[in-house]
Amino acid sequence: MGARFKMSRKGVGQMLRMPTMQAEMLRRAEVIKGVAIATSPVDAGGPHPGHYKASWETDSTRRGGHRRDRAAGYVRNTAYYARWVEYGTEKVPAHHVLLRAALIGGRNQ
Repeated sequence: MGARFKMSRKGVGQMLRMPTMQAEMLRRAEVIKGVAIATSPVDAGGPHPGHYKASWETDSTRRGGHRRDRAAGYVRNTAYYARWVEYGTEKVPAHHVLLRAALIGGRNQ
């Protein structure tokens, strides 16, 4: 005879907001941050050499996601020009540092 399972939405919600889940999301964000730092371009001749690479931050919360109902980890770059490095401009090609870091760092880590 097979086992029976009855899902509790309240219980699943509590599980998704547990401190251990938040800690795991932060750990995964730190892995992605490490890959982003390793792959960040540095313009040695520019006005701020290494600033973009040094501006990566991580954070986590127990109320993340679209509905604010689960733990989430965040990776961001605080350099004012980070969006231009990530997405490029008409003169500078996109580097997609965060995208590539999430793809590489998010694999079975």
